[in-house]
Amino acid sequence: MSEKKDLFANKSKTWDTESGSAQTAKAIADLIVKNIKPNNTMEVMDFGAGTGLLAYFVAPHIKKVVAVDNSPAMLSELKNKDFPSQIEVIEKDLSIDSIDRSFDGIISSMTIHHLEDTKALFSKFYTMLNDGGFIAIADLDTEDGSFHSDNTGVFHHGFDREALQRIVEEVGFKDVKFETVSTINKPQRTFSIFLLTAVK
Repeated sequence: MSEKKDLFANKSKTWDTESGSAQTAKAIADLIVKNIKPNNTMEVMDFGAGTGLLAYFVAPHIKKVVAVDNSPAMLSELKNKDFPSQIEVIEKDLSIDSIDRSFDGIISSMTIHHLEDTKALFSKFYTMLNDGGFIAIADLDTEDGSFHSDNTGVFHHGFDREALQRIVEEVGFKDVKFETVSTINKPQRTFSIFLLTAVK
């Protein structure tokens, strides 16, 4: 069986210094903290954790971050950070595998457009949450496919909020809310990022 290619291997070293990456992660984390009000007893999974930017900004407010990503290069960068909470790193592709444990919350930034079956992903999230657990998922609003310079590994050009809300509710989530977090300005256009929150 051939090794799955790490699509982020060439991007991992410069990810944190890319224009706007840290600012966007901080804005998402601030809105998560404001809307969810996490506390220091919570164990939260960061799905598609990458280099750990989002997890780093959320970590001071919770007990433990479990950082999950399928890119060894990105996780290698994450491990170099000094986290202000407990941190556990799991290299796994949740589109194929599962993690047999439960969490108080699941956070994610700019990851779900890389997974083909959105409903299956949210269904998996639902089963991995404790009762009353939350999701806080940030991603792109519908775009024209020009956000990425290379769309390899991109299955969705952003998401329509109403369509995504239907999927999230179909798998069982309640209190689904959307809020615009920030915008990313690129030469070709401006892209908006939403934060979706819901509870089990």
